[in-house]
Amino acid sequence: MAYWLVKSEPNAWSWEDQVRAGREHWDGVRNYQAANNLKAMKKGDLAFFYHSVKEKRIVGIVRIVKEYYPDHTDPSGRFGMVDVEAVKPVNRPVTLAEIKAEPRLSDLALVRQSRLSVVPVTEEQWKLICEMAETDPS
Repeated sequence: MAYWLVKSEPNAWSWEDQVRAGREHWDGVRNYQAANNLKAMKKGDLAFFYHSVKEKRIVGIVRIVKEYYPDHTDPSGRFGMVDVEAVKPVNRPVTLAEIKAEPRLSDLALVRQSRLSVVPVTEEQWKLICEMAETDPS
C-alpha cells in the first residue's frame, strides 16, 4: 500500500462535501507531476485530505477506490482522475505550520513542493502525521 496527500480548496470541495458524497472522483488536476502521482495510485491506497488556501491543514483520510481514468472535466483529454471515498476525519487537524516545524517531515513533498495538489507520503511520514493527528494510521 502507498500513501498520499491530496489538496482541495475547502470552498470548492471540502472534507464535509467528501463525507456527504462518500465516494467521488478526484478531478481537475492539471499539473503533469501531480497527474503522474494520480497515475501511480492503486486501489486501496490511503491519502490525507488537506484543506489548502486559508486553512492549510490535514482534516481527514480518504481511500483510493478507482484507479486513474480520463477526467471528464478536461477538454484536452490529457489528464485523468481517480475515485476516492471518505474513510474518517483525523481526531486533531494537523496544520502546515506544525508539519514544517517537525524536522522528521522536512522531506515531505508537501513542504518541498508546496504547489503540487497530489503528493506522495512515505510510510514513516504517514505514521508520524497520524500520531500528530491523534489518529490510528490504518
